Amino acid sequence: MLHTLRCTIRRSELSGQITCPPSKAYTHRAVFAASLADGQSTIHGGLCSRDTQATIDACTQFGAQISRDSDTLRIVGHPRPRSASIDAQNSGTTLRIASAIASLSSGTSKLTGDGSLQRRPVGPLLESLEAMGARCESQNGTPPVSVRGPIAGGRTTISGGVSSQFITALLMAAPCTPDGITVMIEGGTVSRPYIDATVSVMRQFGASVIERDRYAEYFVEPRPYRPSSFSVPSDYSILALLLAASVLTGDGIRIAVNEGPLPQGDSVFLEILKTMGVKMGSDGGVLSTSSPETLSGGTFDLGDAPDLLPPLAILALHCDEPIKIVGIAHARTKETDRIAVLADQLARTGIKTEQQDDSLTLRRMQSPEPASIMLDASGDHRIFMALCIACMRTGGSVDGAESVSVSYPSFADDMRAIGAQID
Repeated sequence: MLHTLRCTIRRSELSGQITCPPSKAYTHRAVFAASLADGQSTIHGGLCSRDTQATIDACTQFGAQISRDSDTLRIVGHPRPRSASIDAQNSGTTLRIASAIASLSSGTSKLTGDGSLQRRPVGPLLESLEAMGARCESQNGTPPVSVRGPIAGGRTTISGGVSSQFITALLMAAPCTPDGITVMIEGGTVSRPYIDATVSVMRQFGASVIERDRYAEYFVEPRPYRPSSFSVPSDYSILALLLAASVLTGDGIRIAVNEGPLPQGDSVFLEILKTMGVKMGSDGGVLSTSSPETLSGGTFDLGDAPDLLPPLAILALHCDEPIKIVGIAHARTKETDRIAVLADQLARTGIKTEQQDDSLTLRRMQSPEPASIMLDASGDHRIFMALCIACMRTGGSVDGAESVSVSYPSFADDMRAIGAQID
């Protein structure tokens, strides 16, 4: 078990250039697709973190050969996965996609993760796999799970209201089935841009994905993945945190971004900032901010971009008007209940918070003394980074530094390099 590490942060005025790290979501998807292709693929600029290493380890278990040369992954795929024993650690994406890939094997695969992951739902995905002939077991719909195939494919349904990762998992396994898979999505679909990201990666690796009704029905033909060369763009969920840091600490940060042509749902954060009164500058792929004395509040629907909840919530420190964030019920089933944790922790920074099942309202009241602000990220990497950035504005301390290895291992070092006073 990881020990909880505390960071003490003094009020900081950040200045200088920082590079946004590569996309975790695209790294996961590219590694899985390459690992199912018949031949060698290269992935350039992928994220190196605990979550993406969990995916690399899972794909190695399934039979792929993976080596790293600087920032390039070379992957020799194994289109007929063997049974595996997988520890997905803290990565829900790894566990869910790997569960679907395990259904391609005639053997039994066992999949588990850390304590946080073992509380996250996987039941709807397993039910969809069982409808196509897989035999699955779980702990009341949560990991650890076991999956035995092989599935032939066919027609299956899945709920779209819990996690788009269920849909991603079915789509990514589909090209390797004898019959292909028709995925019918029931109810409203959350985090829809992540489905677009999945389809984009699959197509780059040669898969045929037919959108019969976008976000409602997809057909994936039984056509194997082809090897490809894939470049990973910057991670816009992390970019949102860096932009929030710029706004809260004096607009002194310049952020180098590898944009690329791939869809990034979290890019909506740039439009949110403009709505709140922030002017955005862009010079050769380097972004900067210019903020008013106080930001405008408003109501923002993050149904398609739940990872933007932490960076948007901390902007309440720079608002005289309330911020209401809606459409985020699915944020309660992430690494932690992000609505509840943010409501509790940001209240300690002088923000009045009010939560409903699918919303969080925040209004700045008064700033407490920095020495009294002691925050706990509950082991959630995104909340830890957001609370650290909040403390760069207020001063304070945050527990949970070990969690950043999941998505941004160099977070503290990178922030120190541009002036953050983090101990």
